[in-house]
Amino acid sequence: MKHASLKHTALDGLFRYAEFLNFGEFHVKFDPATGLKAIVAVHNLKRGPAIGGARLIRYPTADAALEDVLRLAYMMSLKAAMSDLPNGGAKAVLIAPKVIKDRKAYIESFGDFVNTLGGRYVTAIDSGTTPEDMDIIATRTPYVTCTTQHGEASDVSLNTALGVVRGIEASVKYQLHRDDLEDIHIVIQGAGHVGYFLAKELTQLGARLTMTDINPAALQKVVDEFGVKTCAPDEVFDIAADVFAPCALGSILNIETIKRLKVKVIAGSANNQLAHHHQSLMLHERGILYAPDFVINAGGLIFASAMYDHNDLTKAKAQVDRIYQILMDIYDKSTRENRMTTEIAEEIAISRLK
Repeated sequence: MKHASLKHTALDGLFRYAEFLNFGEFHVKFDPATGLKAIVAVHNLKRGPAIGGARLIRYPTADAALEDVLRLAYMMSLKAAMSDLPNGGAKAVLIAPKVIKDRKAYIESFGDFVNTLGGRYVTAIDSGTTPEDMDIIATRTPYVTCTTQHGEASDVSLNTALGVVRGIEASVKYQLHRDDLEDIHIVIQGAGHVGYFLAKELTQLGARLTMTDINPAALQKVVDEFGVKTCAPDEVFDIAADVFAPCALGSILNIETIKRLKVKVIAGSANNQLAHHHQSLMLHERGILYAPDFVINAGGLIFASAMYDHNDLTKAKAQVDRIYQILMDIYDKSTRENRMTTEIAEEIAISRLK
């Protein structure tokens, strides 16, 4: 039987990318019976078991899925280190098929996959997965958190939003010298789960909100419940405001969009907000205070880690509250040394991973 030979593919570049990020390991499972195609990337185990959500979404190619999981796992390591958690960073992506014929069997298969890793990877909810999915995984492996038994703490979106609020408060205090958010104008890009909870919290604190989303129903919900103003998705970079909070897709801060910004602070929940690392310098030179994404959006990871490690909700809330002081320290050092906030934050995180 003649076998096709593998030619030079994008995988060569992805292996180089993994080496550049100093990766530990990544694992792949294909289960034809359920349609599961999953990748688990474990970036770092120096601080303890690697923890990270399981993302169930569509990808155009397997290479795109692998690139995404490597990038996200690396960021999880930085988040865990900056928040001083007893965990390394990891992520899982489940390449969603057009139809999942039996979701329970599909999720069980992923749970079996997690179990084969022997505790090096602890899974949790992410885009496309739910606490109910974590319940199913818990029947196949103990290496899971964010199950329904964790109640409020299982809601990664809510807890991420709570951390972002503290980050916005720190940023407004440092940049605008304000101790409250009363009448502070905040533009939120994204009215999904995190954006919704962020709007709820910020409205209660007296902030004025302008929001956008590509999903009209999600946008209408925040209008109806919180009375926010809205704008078209492409107009979000042109609005004069105090704070821009990216809470949707990553890579939205690029050469063109940064030129259009009319804000003094960027502080939001989206992962990998900078299209390229060096574009943090553009923000720094323009005097726009940038809250590094892996610092400000760590609330969900903090709760997931706490529920897995010690099931102490009070301690988790105290750790989320520390995001305020962590950012203030980064901002102080950035000003003193005239360096980018991202450079300062990554320097601290990487030193804790060695």
